[in-house]
Amino acid sequence: MNGSPRILLGVTGGIAAYKAAELVRALVKEGAEVQVILTPRAEEFVTPLTLATLSGRPVARTEFTPEPSPTIGHIELARWGHALVVAPATANEIARFAHGQADDLLTTVYLAFAGPVVVAPAMNPKMWDHPETRENVERLRARGVAIVDPEEGYMACGDEGAGRLAALQTIAAEALWAARRSTSLLGVKVLVSAGPTHEPLDPVRFLGNRSSGKMGFAIAAAAAARGAEVVLVAGPSRLAPPFGVRTVPVTTAAAMQAALEREAADAKVIVMAAAVADHRPADAAPRKLEHKGESWALELVPTPDILAGLAARRPAGQLIVGFAAETHDALARGRAKRERKGCDLLVVNDVTAEGAGFEADTNVVTLIGRDGAADAWPRMSKRQVAERLLDRIEAERRSR
Repeated sequence: MNGSPRILLGVTGGIAAYKAAELVRALVKEGAEVQVILTPRAEEFVTPLTLATLSGRPVARTEFTPEPSPTIGHIELARWGHALVVAPATANEIARFAHGQADDLLTTVYLAFAGPVVVAPAMNPKMWDHPETRENVERLRARGVAIVDPEEGYMACGDEGAGRLAALQTIAAEALWAARRSTSLLGVKVLVSAGPTHEPLDPVRFLGNRSSGKMGFAIAAAAAARGAEVVLVAGPSRLAPPFGVRTVPVTTAAAMQAALEREAADAKVIVMAAAVADHRPADAAPRKLEHKGESWALELVPTPDILAGLAARRPAGQLIVGFAAETHDALARGRAKRERKGCDLLVVNDVTAEGAGFEADTNVVTLIGRDGAADAWPRMSKRQVAERLLDRIEAERRSR
C-alpha cells in the first residue's frame, strides 16, 4: 500500500464507546489515518472533541454539513477509506447493517463502501445470544464482513458472559490488516467465471446443473474489495451482480468460452469457478419436442475444455485457478484434474458433503497446489472461502 492506511471508524451507542478513544490512539500510533464517524447515541458516551483531538480530524456526525456543499458526504467518506471498522457495534447497528437500512451517516457509508468491513460487537450477553442477533451476525459474515467476536467477562450491567468488546489490540490488528488488504490487488485484472451453463435441447428445454453461482460471485466481490479490476463471466443465475464488478452474462459453454478468451489476454489472475457443462446435445431441435410417451435417444457431444485451453495459451505470469466439484474420491480426482488441466491451483470439494453443495451458502474445500500438496479447509461461508483463496493467490503471485 502506498501511503498510510485510511480507516473509517464507526462508533455506536454502547457503554464500550469510551474505549474508542484508546482504539483511535492505537491506530494512529501504527501510522493509520483515522476518520471517526460518531452516531448520535454514541455522543452520550464519548465526546466528538476527544475523538477529534486523538485522530487529528473533525469527527463526522451527520449526512448534512453546516454550509451548503457540492460533495455528497457519505460517498466522499466511502471513497476515502481503505477499511470501515465499527467498534463498538451495538445489536441495533448490526441489525441495521444486516437489513440494509440507511437512515444515518454510518449506515449510508456502510452501504456505499466497497472495501473490507470489520465489525466488533459489544452488548449484554443475552442480547449477543439472542437468535435475531446471531442471525444478523451470520448474515454479515456471509457477505464477507469480518466479525471480531466479543469476549467473555464481567459487564457494566452486572451480567457475566460473552458480550464484552474484544481486546483493542485485536481490533486494531484486524483493522490494519483489512485496510492494507483493500488495495492489495489494485491494478490487477482478475477474471472470474461463475454459475452453470445451459445447453439447449429445444427452444424451451436445456441440459444444465445445480450451480447457483454463489462461489464465483463471492470471489468476484472479494477481489473487487481488494482493489482489483474484476470481470465476472456468469452463466444463468438469480444473483445480483457484485458491486464494482463488470459482469458479462452468458448462457452456453461456447458463449462462456468466447467471453473468457476475449478477456483473458490481459488478466493477471483467472479463477474458473463456473460449473461448465461437459456435454451438449449434438443438435438442438428448432421447435419444442412433443411429449408422446415415447423414449428419446439423445446424442451428446463434448463441450470445449475451457480451463485446459486457457492454461495452454496463457501469457507469462498469469495465474490460473480451477474448481472441481466431485462426488467421490475428491482428493485423488482433484490432483489428477489439476495435472490434466494445467492450472496452478485447484479447489476441490465433495458436493455430497454437508454444507458443501452447489446451492449452499457454505463450502468445505481442499486447495491443491502445483506440487500436489493438499490444504483442507474447514466449513466456512463462501465469502470466507473467497477471502482465503485470494490470500493464497496473492502469496503465489509474490513468490514468482
